[in-house]
Amino acid sequence: MIIDIHGHYTTAPKALEAWRSRQVAALGRAGEAPSPRELVIGDDELRQSIEDNQLRLMRERGLDLTIFSPRASFMAHHIGDFQVSAAWAAICNELCHRVSLLFPHHFVPAAMLPQSPGVDPATCIPELVKCVEQYGNVAINLNPDPSGGHWTSPPLTDRHWYPIYEKMVEYDIPAMIHVSTSCHACFHTTGAHYINADTTAVMQLIQGDLFRDFPGLRFVIPHGGGAAPYHWGRYRGLAQELKKPDLREHLLRNVYFDTCVYHQPGIDLLARVIPASNILFASEMIGAVRGIDPTTGFHFDDTRRYVEAAPQLTAADRAAIYEGNARRVYPRLDALLRTKGQAA
Repeated sequence: MIIDIHGHYTTAPKALEAWRSRQVAALGRAGEAPSPRELVIGDDELRQSIEDNQLRLMRERGLDLTIFSPRASFMAHHIGDFQVSAAWAAICNELCHRVSLLFPHHFVPAAMLPQSPGVDPATCIPELVKCVEQYGNVAINLNPDPSGGHWTSPPLTDRHWYPIYEKMVEYDIPAMIHVSTSCHACFHTTGAHYINADTTAVMQLIQGDLFRDFPGLRFVIPHGGGAAPYHWGRYRGLAQELKKPDLREHLLRNVYFDTCVYHQPGIDLLARVIPASNILFASEMIGAVRGIDPTTGFHFDDTRRYVEAAPQLTAADRAAIYEGNARRVYPRLDALLRTKGQAA
């Protein structure tokens, strides 16, 4: 199989965005917020939104399965309070669950959390539990900066986040560390804020000792790990100065990188620097970069082409990147596939 571990519902029917606009417009006006029951999206609308978009491209590119979560830039945890985020997360997670029921062989859901700046992450636990136990979610997306670019939350290694980590360990699920929209004029959302956050997460994990407390915790750093693979020597040197173990022990037993890197030299570098056992196939298709690369004639986000062409990868490496690593990092996905007769 070829499993894409990084998919977002970026093509949801327009009614979802319209409902969200009403919710945001009602902020501060008691009693005017729309009810979730007012959002009506039929199964046929969901089917069309997927068949004409993600599923069509998956078939064209030879991809079998996508781990599917709500649109990252729409999480917008900085908008409103916890109740606003809770209502929005519940709606978005239910839609991804419905997509997984309509296309059970192609989509498996991952959950958005109802995070809110300054609010105890423990408030996210009920939604996490519902998504795992009722919706069959195999992972969560964790925003290290719910403030939208102002970085008011403690580092990922702080005990502030432990309620989420404890639940992740209990359910044996990983988290993708994924920020949302930037509301800071200095940081473009997908070009700066996303990559900054990936890089920041790696450095926070190097500085701390989180995995001593949670040896089974697993994080996926998306977008190829931000700047980390490109500056791996810097991070190895900083870890050494901080009296930390070698990064193979300190980081790579628990941290993984995806292949959302949109040119061949980038994937080649990732595959040279990071062990194949720590790389997961992903494309984030119909996401931040949707156009065609004029130098290749193919879409920038057609990442399978880069993995296939990376000269240093063996057939065994590619099998691990495409399927084996995902089944190991996402045990609930592996268990689900086995129930369908798809053994590793």
